[in-house]
Amino acid sequence: MAVTIRDVAKAAGVSPATVSRALSGSELVEQGTRELVLRTAAQLGYLPNRAARGLITGRTGNLGLIVPDLANPFFPDVVKGIQARAREADYSVFLSDTDEDPAAELGLVRALAKQVDGIILCSPRMSAEDLRAAVDCAPLVAVNRRGSHVPGVTIDNADGMRQAVAHLAALEHRRVGYVAGPRSSWSNRERLRAVRTAAEAEGVELVQIGNVPPQFEGGVAAADLVVAAKVSAVIAYNDVVALGLLTRLAARGIEVPRDMSVVGIDDIAMSAMFSPALTTVSIPKAQSGRAAVELLLQLLGNPGARNPSRREIPTQLLVRDTTAVARQ
Repeated sequence: MAVTIRDVAKAAGVSPATVSRALSGSELVEQGTRELVLRTAAQLGYLPNRAARGLITGRTGNLGLIVPDLANPFFPDVVKGIQARAREADYSVFLSDTDEDPAAELGLVRALAKQVDGIILCSPRMSAEDLRAAVDCAPLVAVNRRGSHVPGVTIDNADGMRQAVAHLAALEHRRVGYVAGPRSSWSNRERLRAVRTAAEAEGVELVQIGNVPPQFEGGVAAADLVVAAKVSAVIAYNDVVALGLLTRLAARGIEVPRDMSVVGIDDIAMSAMFSPALTTVSIPKAQSGRAAVELLLQLLGNPGARNPSRREIPTQLLVRDTTAVARQ
């Protein structure tokens, strides 16, 4: 039989009302009494009713999470990090997938805002105007998106692209392609800007190739354009696109890395399992998710904060089997 507030009150030698106040963090309860109640509740295995606690605190105990595409192997690791940190803070997570539809994001924010205490927007594609509207709906943190009015966790794209281009330059590649992601993607714009800066610094000619969907099929479609561009190496918007490139290049009889070097971004699990194993810019995905929850908890604890908190996650190039010295 489930342990009740009355059981905790009897064991602690206090009234049920005192237990209720102690569990809700009321300042009417002395610190010593609160500690006694919490210790007794833990010993008895008492689990507070979330709905009842919400009536007392005004909180739901839920966080919302919106991702663009759960089929993309990048996002499950981010979701795991978010869920793990939320669970530590005694929050549940409601998850929604927009299926790469920017128009759906704001509607989901508005729908979730009624059921959660705060929302994490993962790689949102929405416009800046819609993002400002989303912030007005609920406490909100963005991942892979920077805005002057919203707390966010971003990736150090500049250093990641610098490492990738410096690696290719050291392998004597002088004409390098970049297969770009969606035009509406903030990450794509940041990576394109960073790879251009890095290429100029290394004296490498950069060729932008397309804007492709951030999926395996996008890489397959871009591969022929990469070959036509007469580059000796290519950096893909993400690992999934890079794996699509590798598949199509192999079908055309182009050997990687002998004939073409390929670099991805993200370090999804599949990139190490593929043959040849993909050289990639590694992003700590679970760490990004945990950092997002940390920022949201800070925001919930200090809703009047004027300056949004931000955190930048470092990147690291992992050299594997898809890059080699350029053929002369």
